[in-house]
Amino acid sequence: MDNLDDKLRLTFADALGLSPDQVVDSLAYADSPAWDSVAHMALVAAIEEAFDIMIDAEDVIDLSSFAKAKQIVRKYL
Repeated sequence: MDNLDDKLRLTFADALGLSPDQVVDSLAYADSPAWDSVAHMALVAAIEEAFDIMIDAEDVIDLSSFAKAKQIVRKYL
């Protein structure tokens, strides 16, 4: 695991009110009650702030799991 994964895991945990050990690759939007549409926008904002990036609308929509988020964030770095 690299620093990006760790930083993103902590960002997810903080934004969604989860413990870091709950943030695994299989964590998905549709499967988590903590990750609703409002939390999704807060999560995107938290990721953008943590990594100093601006995620475009297509990627905001595509950000459907922790595994996918790692791919998306790497694209902007």
